[in-house]
Amino acid sequence: MENNKRPETMQRITTPELAGAFIEEQVEAIRRQVGDKKVLLALSGGVDSSVVAALLIKAIGKQLVCVHVNHGLLRKGEPEQVIEVFRNQMDANLIYVDAIDRFLDKLAGVSDPEQKRKIIGAEFIRVFEEEARRQDDIAFLAQGTIYPDILESVGVKAHHNVGGLPDDLQFELVEPVKLLYKDEVRVIGKALGLPDSMVYRQPFPGPGLGVRCVGAITRDRLEALREADAIVREEIGSLPEVPWQYFCAIPDIQSTGIKYVDGQGQRYMGWAVIIRAVNTVDAVTASVPEIPFSMLCRIRDRIISTVDGVNRVLWDISEKPVATIEWE
Repeated sequence: MENNKRPETMQRITTPELAGAFIEEQVEAIRRQVGDKKVLLALSGGVDSSVVAALLIKAIGKQLVCVHVNHGLLRKGEPEQVIEVFRNQMDANLIYVDAIDRFLDKLAGVSDPEQKRKIIGAEFIRVFEEEARRQDDIAFLAQGTIYPDILESVGVKAHHNVGGLPDDLQFELVEPVKLLYKDEVRVIGKALGLPDSMVYRQPFPGPGLGVRCVGAITRDRLEALREADAIVREEIGSLPEVPWQYFCAIPDIQSTGIKYVDGQGQRYMGWAVIIRAVNTVDAVTASVPEIPFSMLCRIRDRIISTVDGVNRVLWDISEKPVATIEWE
């Protein structure tokens, strides 16, 4: 584990100059390690995997094979951003896998949160393994492991879900940011030219919207969640001081609402959108920031007027503990 220990003398990367030196050093190290072989990377679009992808593209270009799996549980616009940034702007060797139906069919009728997580994680490994076996001459597996992952798990980064690949694939790991903290990874990302929306992407659970579409996932409620979440992120993201994390959830419950058809009020059953925003240092405890009431009203109006099936917007002001940050 000696190679996974951050030297006490290692300077924290806080400036573009230090980032540039780190990038130059890692580009040379990657080229020495990889040679003329190919490298496979599960590119989620999150900060860590995106920075690793950009580093490897700079170092070895088309020798990197990026696999982006769309499991249908990503936020609005995220798959499109991955394609735009990496394939169109960086000319990456990117494989896009549309596995939406495959994941959602597996999740149909499953309401237990842990079972949902297991299904999503296991299916991701299967999809990624299938893509890995389709490739020729892959010798290395790149991962966005960062230093807190090593401190907490002493191993492979769990949320990329590639630690469970079969041993017969025998990939050697490439982990260029494994000695960095998250804030340092963001500095590297900026220096590599990644967009701010990717570099400063707020924390997002591995199962994605699967844990925010509370209970058994249905396609219509999942789509309502995706649209409402985009509105919440756009509005709260415009605050002068942006909370650490902000999103919404839709529980599997309905309440009575009223909609007007030809001037006549009609009762109907609709979902409630729960707005959640928190501040935290370590995610062990979390406080709830104040959100201007005028903004909450604007979010309410936008969601109810544009998102099908939603008739209530609620604000979760519960702190951690006793509430958790996520609903599942």
